[in-house]
Amino acid sequence: MQANTPNQDQSSIPSTIADQNLTTDSTSIAATAPGQFRVIRRNGKVTAFDGEKISVAMTKAFLAVEGGNAAASNRIHEIVKNLTELVVNALTRRIPDGGTFHIEDIQDQVELALMRGGHQKISRSYVIYRDEHAKARALEQEQTHSEEVSITSSIKVTMEDGSTQPLDIQRLHAVVTEACEGLQDVDAQAIITDTERNLFDGVPHKDVARMLVMSARTLIEKQPDYCYAASRLLLDDLRTEALSFVFDQPRSATQAEITTQYGDYFGAYIHKAISLELLDPRLADYDLELLGKELDASRDHKFAYLGLQTLYDRYFIHHEDIRFELPQAFFMRVSMGLAINEINREERTIEFYRLLSSFDFM
Repeated sequence: MQANTPNQDQSSIPSTIADQNLTTDSTSIAATAPGQFRVIRRNGKVTAFDGEKISVAMTKAFLAVEGGNAAASNRIHEIVKNLTELVVNALTRRIPDGGTFHIEDIQDQVELALMRGGHQKISRSYVIYRDEHAKARALEQEQTHSEEVSITSSIKVTMEDGSTQPLDIQRLHAVVTEACEGLQDVDAQAIITDTERNLFDGVPHKDVARMLVMSARTLIEKQPDYCYAASRLLLDDLRTEALSFVFDQPRSATQAEITTQYGDYFGAYIHKAISLELLDPRLADYDLELLGKELDASRDHKFAYLGLQTLYDRYFIHHEDIRFELPQAFFMRVSMGLAINEINREERTIEFYRLLSSFDFM
């Protein structure tokens, strides 16, 4: 008896795979396949390189100068064909095994080929065309940004007590700008724009800070230094959480502001934790004012996002799921525990703190 073998047709393929086969974009596959040439568009999208598009663009440039009748000219077609080959060769000879070009690089090569070929009028027309389109894009982006700012400025946030307040857009911009300061190839506006897209009227106040962190996190794959921006934005959220709890009133601080507040916070934080039976009462016997002056707020910026998030989730002191221990207070608290039986315990504590917070052994 012959065994029945199922036919390998579309109906025998699991529906999820069949759907994927039917909807796969061949252009996307070509754009990411090894050994292929790819183009980075202005919006960041990567597409397959197509030399025919260069021919079309140059043909339009010739027609713009010589008139529509030139469309039937064999001379124009031959010139465009030769120029296209020059442009493609110039782009691909640097990366013969495949790679990516930015759209601006391609247009630069087109402009150069026209100039070298003696087609000065066409080249000038092409330059003017690029300039006009660049201005149009800039104007469109400016208008879009103005509309987004207008919409964002009307948003209200819901506070923990249920009341609503206008979104403090100025502070949002200031915090993101501060978080990106000194980081290479990190764009504060990219984080702000992505966050503004996700905001809505009545958004919980706590969620605004989380949206900023999430927006920065999504950009880490494009530029690793966004991990430091995300960490600094998480720090801003933590400062608000910790200061508000320790001082029993809504309170926040930027990184610049916490520099002068760390000392006052530190003493209040130690006493708060002891009152909640979270720390050894003997820590109150330390010279907290002296130790508070040693806290170096700038060392908060040594954290990448994953490191700070791990401390936040697992190690910072908390009460009823509220974290009220800032990074430098954490290092100092650990150092105090290490030196608690030392003769010159403040001196030893400071030594331990400087070592731990320097990240030299992490």
